[in-house]
Amino acid sequence: MEEHFSQDNRLGIPIPDFDREWDEYSRKTQQVILFQWERIRGSIPDRIAELEANINRKQAELSDEGNFERSCKLNSEISELASVINDLWLWYRTNQDITGKMHS
Repeated sequence: MEEHFSQDNRLGIPIPDFDREWDEYSRKTQQVILFQWERIRGSIPDRIAELEANINRKQAELSDEGNFERSCKLNSEISELASVINDLWLWYRTNQDITGKMHS
C-alpha cells in the first residue's frame, strides 16, 4: 500500500499521493490507506518536536554568533524549520477532519 503515499523529504514524512478519487478505491483499500495514514499522522508530533529541538539549538548558536553572514544563515534555517513545522501541523489537523469523515 506504500503506492498511496510518497516521501516528502522537506517534511520528513510520507504524504498521501492518490492516483484517483477517494470513492474510486474499494472499502478495503480505503481502510488500509487510513490505517497507514493514522500511523504516519501519529508520528507528526514527534517529527515536530525533533524540528523544534533543532530550532532551539540554532537559536542558542545564533545568540553566540558574531559573524553577520552566519547569523543570517542561521535565521534563514530557523525560518525554514518553522515553515516545515507549520506545514506538518496543517497536515496533522486537515487530515484529522478527513479521517473522521471517512470512518463514518
